[in-house]
Amino acid sequence: MSIYIDEKICKGCKLCVEICPKKVYQVKEKVNDKGYLIPEAVNEEDCNKCKLCELTCPDLAIFVE
Repeated sequence: MSIYIDEKICKGCKLCVEICPKKVYQVKEKVNDKGYLIPEAVNEEDCNKCKLCELTCPDLAIFVE
């Protein structure tokens, strides 16, 4: 399984961090080209593929496979 975050279109809204029931995402000090702090999948092994993050992302920047 893999989680892909498209850093180029992510606007750092943090909805994925808030919605994830397994706390897979955390906001780190990583900044994209537009200056937004972007989340990282730090606990990817805990992901249960519910895809709430993917469905909630307003920019369609997250893909769960």
